[in-house]
Amino acid sequence: MTEIPADLNRRLREHDQMHLLWGWSQLSEGDRAAFIHELRKLDLEQLKLEHARVGTRGRIPPLDRIEIIPKANSENDSAARQIGEEALARGEVAVVLVAGGRGSRLGFEHPKGMYGIGPVSGKSLFAFHAEKILARRRKHGGRIPLLIMTSDATHDETETYFEEQRYFGLPLEDVRFFRQGTMPVLALDRFRLLLEAPGRLCRSPNGHGGTLTALQESGLLGDMHQLGVRHLFYFQVDNPLVKVADPLFLGQHLQAKSEASSKVVPKAKPTDKIGNLVLVDGRCTIIEYHEPDETEMWAQKNGRHLFLDGSPAIHVFELEFLRRLTREGFALPLHYAKRKVDHLDEAGQLVRATAANAVQLETFIFDTLPQAKRWLAVETTHEEEFAPLKNADNDPADNPTTVRRAISSLAAEWLRRAGVKLPDVDRHRVEISPLFALGPEDVAHRLQGDLTIRGSVFFAE
Repeated sequence: MTEIPADLNRRLREHDQMHLLWGWSQLSEGDRAAFIHELRKLDLEQLKLEHARVGTRGRIPPLDRIEIIPKANSENDSAARQIGEEALARGEVAVVLVAGGRGSRLGFEHPKGMYGIGPVSGKSLFAFHAEKILARRRKHGGRIPLLIMTSDATHDETETYFEEQRYFGLPLEDVRFFRQGTMPVLALDRFRLLLEAPGRLCRSPNGHGGTLTALQESGLLGDMHQLGVRHLFYFQVDNPLVKVADPLFLGQHLQAKSEASSKVVPKAKPTDKIGNLVLVDGRCTIIEYHEPDETEMWAQKNGRHLFLDGSPAIHVFELEFLRRLTREGFALPLHYAKRKVDHLDEAGQLVRATAANAVQLETFIFDTLPQAKRWLAVETTHEEEFAPLKNADNDPADNPTTVRRAISSLAAEWLRRAGVKLPDVDRHRVEISPLFALGPEDVAHRLQGDLTIRGSVFFAE
């Protein structure tokens, strides 16, 4: 019978983690060996240090407003757009879609990307994004690999869904799934790893920063390099308005020889709940909306608020920049979130959490930005590119109703610019498939002559 090795037993005892061995006798030989392997990989000393930092708050460093290319100065930049289109035609761009979350807050116990959000068609978030990539391939002629980061909770179902949907018309070999890592969950009141079941730690996804290590460990960074990919377009699954593989943004990124480029949306007020792009020691940095206190949040410099440049989590990374970070062993800093987590106590009894009782550790991809020697920030708008699906309809913001309205309003704007007469879009929904048009210029090209729409309408392929 496999026993706990003496050195591991000693480490667990020294760190007061012997409760993790509850139920040892119930485990099979294979489960015991796997659990020993998992426990050996834990850096208990580092986890203890991280737990000690929970609840502490560092000072916000001296910072300044970030320099941004204004939307008015960029939207008609035909030279940058052409450079981006040429990069797409050469197959130098891959898309990274972060899709590790479930739709639990929406009452949807499946991968959030499967949630139907089309205001007329009902198509899913995954469908919106995949069809934009397919449309880009058709328009520019180049190969655009789609790399989808899943989690343990979403991986199998996501793969099955794409298979059932025949990859939305994308070539099978160009859709790659890779799984983000996990971190052990800690008790909130003391340094104690939580146990989910005998031989199984409570774990949580390691955040969207897990993209970096997961790309490396899956071999995708090397695979993309071999394919001739030079840039990764990164975004998150819950935002259906993203201009996926936007040639203008790509061209601006290339013109600036940027290692890491970010879209920026203006905030109505500093306290809006969205990450803040700022300059720290001359480097592009994102500070989460909950990190500054009230006084810091409203701070000004030269008569301007510092926290008015929001991050919609849309980036372009130079592939070689990410490869350099992994070669150098760059470690993303850990962030903390308090959560309610059910677990087994020292006696093996199930504890049902009724309040925050645990700490989840996670990393954020934007913590790579200060490592970039050359960076770029480009303005976009909420109306054109940022309508995240976060909450159920009982929440007033970022819910299915507001997101469908945003999709419909953007489609209506494209149609109006093409001279189409529309009814009240609050009563009659409008939707344009990415396979029909990727922007107002495509709409104007496809709809010629007078046209009046009198009800809800879906422009399909």
